[in-house]
Amino acid sequence: MTLRSRILELERESRSLDPDAAERDRLLSAAHAYAQQYLDKLPETPAYNCDKSAVLALRDLAAGPGPRPMDQLIERIDGSVVRPGLLPSHAGHLAYIPGGGIYASSLADYLAAVTNEYAGVRFAGPGAVEMEDLILDWMAKLVGFPETADGNLASGGSIASLIAVVAAREAAGLRARDFERAVVYASPHIHQCLHKALRVAGMGETVRRDVAVDRGRRLCPRSLAEVVAADRARGLKPWLVLASAGTADTGAVDPLAQIADIAHREGLWYHVDAAYGGFFAMLPEFRPVLAGMERADSVVLDPHKGMFLPYGTGAVLVRHRDALQDAHAYYASYMQDTVEAEAGGRSPAAVSPELTKHFRALRVWLPLLLHGEEPFRACLREKLELAKYFHREVEALGFEVGPEPELSVVTYRWVPESGDANAFNQALVEETHRDGRVFLSSTTIDGRFVLRMAALAFRTHLDTIDLALEVLRGAVARLEAEPERWRAVARADGVAHAPGART
Repeated sequence: MTLRSRILELERESRSLDPDAAERDRLLSAAHAYAQQYLDKLPETPAYNCDKSAVLALRDLAAGPGPRPMDQLIERIDGSVVRPGLLPSHAGHLAYIPGGGIYASSLADYLAAVTNEYAGVRFAGPGAVEMEDLILDWMAKLVGFPETADGNLASGGSIASLIAVVAAREAAGLRARDFERAVVYASPHIHQCLHKALRVAGMGETVRRDVAVDRGRRLCPRSLAEVVAADRARGLKPWLVLASAGTADTGAVDPLAQIADIAHREGLWYHVDAAYGGFFAMLPEFRPVLAGMERADSVVLDPHKGMFLPYGTGAVLVRHRDALQDAHAYYASYMQDTVEAEAGGRSPAAVSPELTKHFRALRVWLPLLLHGEEPFRACLREKLELAKYFHREVEALGFEVGPEPELSVVTYRWVPESGDANAFNQALVEETHRDGRVFLSSTTIDGRFVLRMAALAFRTHLDTIDLALEVLRGAVARLEAEPERWRAVARADGVAHAPGART
């Protein structure tokens, strides 16, 4: 067989990867039919399924030499991937900080995948990069950043935070020999991804200071100023202050303007984690709560939270573009053709760790232009009001509640007549998971096990909150009728409490 004939034979075999129009229609029809059925049945489907045994059936369809029918593969996706555990697209996702998944973004992702636009280098994908620039400009204006700002659309808050930390490290001229003296300041409620970013950036040896918080779980500016002054007196190098525009625990917004005053006076890099709360700046009436965010050196936003987009959509903004590019730019000889094109503006690959980059901008751009901004504002306002409503109504049920919500997280717990409240509330959240109609989560604050309700899913409406209250009412009644169930939780955890003790 000649080389040419062998190549032609391989071509015939490989062409199944490039189906014709009829085959594309058949495959797309099967996928679309499943999506339609899934969305139509979503309101009647549990938000959470404790039975995860079907996951193992994925191994029965391991990759192999033979093709599998599309219908069989969709059935396995549904049974082993979608159904077990949490349905993140569900209205009843009231745990953690819910993600989004609006339909328009799924169409954008389809188009981005079909065209396979490369969004890493302007020379190769000028339109994709320009679209990302437009989205970042829009976000920078929302935050209140000057025209000197730059940014990057990342996979989420974790990578966005890593980009910011590296920019802050390089802007301060820190080298490995300095890390043991460099000090990072944050409240105990700062998101864990920032501590992880410091470690991944090679700065695990930095000094970490947990700054005191007020009764609303907000970082205390006076305590911050005192700790910074004490560290300078010790010969340390105060470097980075981390503030939250919406903590995951309670939704608290730190006093951003007062922290900015201290950061600027002390020469600290000021980073605001606005992954959860930043897009509430779309509401003119909420901007005073976020005042001071515009004075940060870097800000992280998560469009897959406050813009209700699919997971995998984060953003970092840095006040001065040179700090971002100086920290991340790198060129290889095989990329020399792209250098001249940089005259039209920098490429995303020059301001982040990513070289291969998904065309994320399309999933932001298409919904914004298709729907306009007003539905997004209405959805954000609705979630703020739902949190206030839940706070009022869950207290009326007899729950002990946390502070009036600043954003859309409410903390609460049930205090039993006798016995350990921590054990009761742990059993309570597990009981709601067994129910499954809504999905609630918990956290620990000052040693107290408390429940959280986070309203940010775009499908969450008043009927969802009423259902959550119904689920909680029923779960409390069942546990109080069978105290041995929740007292067993304390025994299983090895927790010994005196009879009648309350935590």
